[in-house]
Amino acid sequence: MSKYKEDNNTTTHQHDNTTTRNTMKERDYILGTDKAELDRLGLQHRIWRSHVLEGWQKAGITEGSRVLDVGAGPGYATVDLAEIVGAQGSVVAVERSANYLNYLKAQHELRGLKVNAYEVDLMKDDIPEDGFDVAWCRWVSCFVDSPDVLVKKIGDALHENGTVIFHEYSCYKSWRLFPRSQWQESFTDEVMKSWRETGGEPDIALELPDLLAKNGFVVTATRPLVFAIRPTDYMWQWPASFIEINLNRLLELGRVDAEWCDKVRTDLQAADNNPNAMMTTPMVLEIIAQKV
Repeated sequence: MSKYKEDNNTTTHQHDNTTTRNTMKERDYILGTDKAELDRLGLQHRIWRSHVLEGWQKAGITEGSRVLDVGAGPGYATVDLAEIVGAQGSVVAVERSANYLNYLKAQHELRGLKVNAYEVDLMKDDIPEDGFDVAWCRWVSCFVDSPDVLVKKIGDALHENGTVIFHEYSCYKSWRLFPRSQWQESFTDEVMKSWRETGGEPDIALELPDLLAKNGFVVTATRPLVFAIRPTDYMWQWPASFIEINLNRLLELGRVDAEWCDKVRTDLQAADNNPNAMMTTPMVLEIIAQKV
């Protein structure tokens, strides 16, 4: 049973939950859902936007498309999708965090965009609508308990010959500083460990082709996305901001101590001040697949 509130532009649907359960869900996000993380996600989307738009074009998203945004977060990509598909198309966003959905709703109202947004736990709830042309899923498979269940639900939501596009990590340990930093590499190891201990898999893209085939998809295109960046590059802010936010999160969760965090920060600052420093980013694999 669900309830929903409808207004002029954005329809937000919420499953009945107690306040306590909602609070626990927000805390259950491995990276949190507070304002600092919300701001970091906005920066991340701006940095990745050009690469995302290229992938969407290859996947066939255009004016009039009906698109599902899977694990939409605060809706930065949802805004772009709604603007691309226009009044003749439609966008549906599904997201577990009520905090993020509230932000998503406010942003779409501000821009006068029509989006249906649902509070959905992808491991427990069905996707409320179907018949989509394209589904977009970025950095969701790596956090869920069962990527197989996720792929099946996406497949069920697409119409025959519908397309899904994933951006997921395929080699998280490609994230390195040059000159090498034992503390940055220790940080990367701790991030991967924390995700795996909560049921996720950072290198999930390696498993997706088999899961897609099992659920009736054929992979039509792939593209590795890994970059060698310098401190003066805009993209440098993507991993740098993640380190700062996640250090605070790991400390909050009691996984690390303040001294360890300071050593990671010190090495990052040294790299930031070194004109010869370089960083390779965690490798993301773009996978486009068609339902057959």
